[in-house]
Amino acid sequence: MNRTLLLILCDFLLLNLLALTRWEKAEPAQGRRPPVPEVAANAASRDDDLVAAMQLALADERAARSALGERLESTAAALAEREQNLARLEAEAARLGGTLAATRATAEQLTQQVAVATEAAAMSKEELARLQRELEEKRAEARRQQEAIVALEAEQAAARERIEGLSVAVKVAEQEKLMLRETAEVFKQQAEAERVEREKVQATTVQLAQGVGQLAERSGELTRELRDHRPINVNVLFGDFLANRVSTTFTAFRRSMLGPVTRTREARTVFITDGTQVYALLHLDDTPFSLRESGADWEQLRVEFTKGAYRSSVARVDFLSLDPRVVVLPVAAEQVAALGVKVYDTALEPFKFPEAVLISGGGAGYGEVAFRLDAAMPGYVRVDNRLLTRLFGDFAPSRGDLVFSKSGELLGIMVSGDYCVLVNNVLPARSILTGDDLKGQATGRILDEMAARYRALPPRLQ
Repeated sequence: MNRTLLLILCDFLLLNLLALTRWEKAEPAQGRRPPVPEVAANAASRDDDLVAAMQLALADERAARSALGERLESTAAALAEREQNLARLEAEAARLGGTLAATRATAEQLTQQVAVATEAAAMSKEELARLQRELEEKRAEARRQQEAIVALEAEQAAARERIEGLSVAVKVAEQEKLMLRETAEVFKQQAEAERVEREKVQATTVQLAQGVGQLAERSGELTRELRDHRPINVNVLFGDFLANRVSTTFTAFRRSMLGPVTRTREARTVFITDGTQVYALLHLDDTPFSLRESGADWEQLRVEFTKGAYRSSVARVDFLSLDPRVVVLPVAAEQVAALGVKVYDTALEPFKFPEAVLISGGGAGYGEVAFRLDAAMPGYVRVDNRLLTRLFGDFAPSRGDLVFSKSGELLGIMVSGDYCVLVNNVLPARSILTGDDLKGQATGRILDEMAARYRALPPRLQ
């Protein structure tokens, strides 16, 4: 680059010298034509003057070049230092170097042209002007290149500032990271303290919940005890019965010597439970069977529950061991759910109240009755018809009437006009399966067995 700058300066000085020289004074006079020897002598003198002028100009140029060289050496040192800082801009410098190389080549061409023009001494002013314009263009190009170098330096300074800013940002981020770590540690300690406090609160809450549960349990027990010891209004019991009664239809068929026999019975009753199984409670008179017939085998038996549009079959008929006249029908859980009726519990304390509620004819009438124990008839209570109070409906206690305690539980079923059997279990003595073919079950023998049990009862229970 130093040599290039030197060449540009030399070309500039040379062109200035050529432009400022008055070439018209050096031309020979055209007035007279001297002899050939004189012309030759005069021409030699003019050439010597031109050479002398060129030598002076070259001497001045050498002096200027020497001074300029010293200045360029100092500038070169500064540029060398700057070149070290512009390592990343080598590509741009290479491009500028190529441009300067082209400029130098152009300057050499101009130098050759000037030399040719000087030798020929016939260069016109238009050519000098063109050369001067080209020189100005080269100067402008040099200025643009200088400005590009300045711009690159500014860009380098801006990049340095960005690097310094990034360094500061990194330091700030490290400080923030340290602060966040310290804050996280503080939060961790606070969370641990809150966890311990929460465990304490949870333990206290569990204790309180246990206390509340115990209190609620005791309150429930007290509520049940109060309810069990408080009699229910007889009208409420009867309304409850009407809402939950279910129609039961029996259809039995057999052949006899007098022809086919078909019997249909319909009764309305409620469901009871022993805690594990649900049953429909009925009297034997509510079924097609009779204890007065001996040896009669039934061939077909169908039993259905009906409530509204719902109908469902019964699979079995059980004769209870409590009394041969008491019949129960097992009810499946899905049948109970489909019918949507209440299931009555059997009375665990049947003698809690001195009076009971008797419902006759599946809901034809009801009333309060007094009952008393009979030591000679365990498992039975005697209903005192003379003390029948608050009778609702035109009826008299009869077989098949249901008896409820004042607590709303089932007490038993009337097996005669005076005695009620206490239904405290549903243990079957014999059973008959329903269906269209009962021949293999020997229903006659089962009924004869129930009749024998009935005849073995004390006369007052019959």
